[in-house]
Amino acid sequence: MSVDIFERCQSYDSARTAREAGLYPYFTMFAGRDATTARLGDRDVIMCGSNNYLGLTSDERVRAAARAAIDEYGSSRTGSRLLNGNTPLHEELEQELADFFGTEAALVFPTGHQTNLGVIEALLSRHDVVLIDREAHASIYDATRLSPAKTLRFAHNDVADLERLLLRCPPDAGKLVVVDGVYSMGGDLCPLPELVEACRRHGARLIVDDAHGVGVLSKGRGTASHFGVAAGVDLITITFSKALASVGGAVLGSAVVIDYLRHHARSQIFSAAAPPATVAAALEALRIVRVEPWLCQQAIDNAAYVRRELGRLGFPTVPGSAPIVSVPTGELDQTLVMWRTLLEHRVYVNPVVPPAASPRLRASFMATHTQDQLDRTLAAFVQMRDALVAA
Repeated sequence: MSVDIFERCQSYDSARTAREAGLYPYFTMFAGRDATTARLGDRDVIMCGSNNYLGLTSDERVRAAARAAIDEYGSSRTGSRLLNGNTPLHEELEQELADFFGTEAALVFPTGHQTNLGVIEALLSRHDVVLIDREAHASIYDATRLSPAKTLRFAHNDVADLERLLLRCPPDAGKLVVVDGVYSMGGDLCPLPELVEACRRHGARLIVDDAHGVGVLSKGRGTASHFGVAAGVDLITITFSKALASVGGAVLGSAVVIDYLRHHARSQIFSAAAPPATVAAALEALRIVRVEPWLCQQAIDNAAYVRRELGRLGFPTVPGSAPIVSVPTGELDQTLVMWRTLLEHRVYVNPVVPPAASPRLRASFMATHTQDQLDRTLAAFVQMRDALVAA
């Protein structure tokens, strides 16, 4: 008897159970702009869940650039860049990205997720081995599933474990190591100098997905620049959907490799080009980072203040240097109750549950959060704790 693959949909009840308990945290509908406050129903809440680290999605210069691109090019490009979707904006952004990050070339993709899919899959063959950090982003996991290479996972930020696995690789295998620069769920940085040395010793190439480091660390130049090891990183993948106030992604590296990817990365070749408005918004945001690097430090300082004060108040936090503050919570149900209670006190944070990561509250802070908003957020955490103790 054949199996109806839709049966598993009928048996899925986790979302329904959470909805019935009033603890469903997903697809919350916010009105208005992505800013330090968000409109939720009939009330405003402090937004501590956005990755809009520099607050540039509401910057009039970014919005004007997007409008001008629509006026010039229309709302979309209806073909791939390989064929008929390329514009001067795409190539201008690539040149300015390469100049800013000090690489020979860059290649823009429609999304950050597609960037990792296209780059990793295009580079690997069935004779190769790809080694990834266990807490790497889902797009990296997806890319390795598409790749014919053998995948090995090493313990989070554990260079010794990586070297143990590298020693097990066949001597004639190509080896690719892929890590996040800043881990999105914890806000912790990878030990990049040690990773660069390990890859050098074992003849492995290194890709850093710097989605949460670009536009923030080292005046916006990201994790490799922060550690002073940019020359030792072979490729950097980035997204525009965090600090660069748009949607899209790019890979940065040598001209030879970028040209190969331009003609072999399937997620770019077989996708419509990124819309001109999103390209123009990212380009303008990049230019703002160049001339206003203080925004990057302000986002870091705001998060550092909240992380320090939460620790003083008795909340455990994951150490980090990024605008992400991660508060471990222990249990899934407790995480959702804490999230809902904070929301009742008009503060929105992201509840994180497995398989994304161990249960935690993930808060993120923008350069544009005011001191009053930061202090009100801290007060809401205290009120949340007191309410749960009293319950």
